[in-house]
Amino acid sequence: MRTLALVALLICGAVAADEIDQAKKRWAGSPHGPLLERILPPTFEARQLPERGSSGAELTLRYCVQCHNLPNPAMHHAPKWPGIVERMVLRMEGRGNLGPLMSDMMAGVRAPTPEEKRVLVAYLRKHGQKPLDPKRYPDVYLSSGEAFRLACNQCHVLPDPRRHTAAEWRAVVARMQENMEWMNRVVGTQPALDRAAGEPQLRLEEINAFLERHARK
Repeated sequence: MRTLALVALLICGAVAADEIDQAKKRWAGSPHGPLLERILPPTFEARQLPERGSSGAELTLRYCVQCHNLPNPAMHHAPKWPGIVERMVLRMEGRGNLGPLMSDMMAGVRAPTPEEKRVLVAYLRKHGQKPLDPKRYPDVYLSSGEAFRLACNQCHVLPDPRRHTAAEWRAVVARMQENMEWMNRVVGTQPALDRAAGEPQLRLEEINAFLERHARK
């Protein structure tokens, strides 16, 4: 079983390298390449996909990297993924919201079959972000949870702190900081002694402190 799992991971890795390489070549030769590459930050790698040897992971690599960098299934919570995939498939088919330009942008892009779309949605929903339950973490609305709440709410639902251990959260928060910088989501450039008078700040230590206090042991 371990040998089969290793083979599956190696195959997945080879698929990832091939698909990503093809996408980058297409972006390089397209006038729309810079726009497509900037849609998502390049901070999530194929080796980080959950269940890397599964059909869902393979389909994520096959189709999603055609148009932008690899998405993390935890970018969105489960109820949001079906609509997003539906919208992306329309764009892959050249029928998106930009009219004839969308068809031009999607030249050479493949769209999933209905069955592949079903598998892809199921995979993304399974590994989507698990939202925080404020009843379990009432301090999220206190000053001790303010930095976490303001930062994370900019891009997705507030994640359940028990999704990761304290050590894992440090790495996740560091990656989120890179994502926010890439997407120009970092708020506040002028710190102030009086928070009420200054701009909101990305207070990483306060975010980590909140997550570590409630993290999975």
